[in-house]
Amino acid sequence: MSTHNMLFSTLAGILLLGACSTDYFNQTEGNMPSKEDILAIKQGMTQSDVRKIMGSPSAVSSLDHKTWIYMNSTMKRMAFFEPEELERNIVAIEFNLDGKVERVVQIDKDSGREIVLCTDETPVMGTDETFMEKYFGGVGYMPMQPTKESNGL
Repeated sequence: MSTHNMLFSTLAGILLLGACSTDYFNQTEGNMPSKEDILAIKQGMTQSDVRKIMGSPSAVSSLDHKTWIYMNSTMKRMAFFEPEELERNIVAIEFNLDGKVERVVQIDKDSGREIVLCTDETPVMGTDETFMEKYFGGVGYMPMQPTKESNGL
């Protein structure tokens, strides 16, 4: 390798490494009212009073609509690496059947817990294909045969 090529390769390598950024940025997402607003919520207040103080919730429980959830998180992001969660805050306001505040629960990242999602799949009857059906079933010389599960459909 000539000196010229070696110098060019070294310079190109330095430029490529210099282009890699180690800068990161913090991104905050969500709607979290101030601590004063949270402390202003008292047992027995109506939903409209809570909305005036705290604003609209980030989420409402889907089953009974009795729990309003305010949450936010701060993430540290850098280039294409997986983001790191720095902070998470959740305030859940539970209402009774009359629409009055029953209790206020505050959770942060340290008092929360990780929820592992299940990736199992439920098999659907009649969708198992043999190797030949999968790769040669639509060619024409190997027609698909009706199965008992599909009743000939």
